[in-house]
Amino acid sequence: MSVRILALVGSLRAGSHNRQLAEAAAKHAPEGVEVVLHEGLGLIPFYNEDIDVEGSTPEAATALRTAAAQADALLLFSPEYNGTIPAVLKNAIDWLSRPYGAGALSGKPVAVVGTAFGQYGGVWAQDETRKAAGIAGAAVVEEAKLSIPGSMTRFAETHPADDSEVAEALTKVVEQLSQATPAAA
Repeated sequence: MSVRILALVGSLRAGSHNRQLAEAAAKHAPEGVEVVLHEGLGLIPFYNEDIDVEGSTPEAATALRTAAAQADALLLFSPEYNGTIPAVLKNAIDWLSRPYGAGALSGKPVAVVGTAFGQYGGVWAQDETRKAAGIAGAAVVEEAKLSIPGSMTRFAETHPADDSEVAEALTKVVEQLSQATPAAA
């Protein structure tokens, strides 16, 4: 079995704990599973049907769609911004949902995880991300969840990849997600 999982990170900050979490998922992916971080979400303009026209679709949006289409599953990393999903991640979902009914998310297994400063680890944003991905046509793997609270203190001096509890939990999520792919069947 060889499974390719595309990781999308909803924070653009260089030192983002969610980006570090994605790096940890890639590092601790089980044998036969590759987690690849997609770069460039910040380069994609807000979704607009007027620019989503064959021959005129922005290059960054096309690159995202191609990467998602080539993946067996997607793993979304969502911090919580003002109690909800970051705009950059919602925008990526919007681009991946088109063309309607045949977007790159259509039927694709998706899991959502993340970390945030608050005491609940961003669960509201992660729930909204699951909702948006499901409405966009993804096959959301509901049991594959991980919300890590207190990111600013927990990861102040430790990269998530070096936190054994986080590494174990991430590996479990990646396994659950990979088992939901057709490649695992």
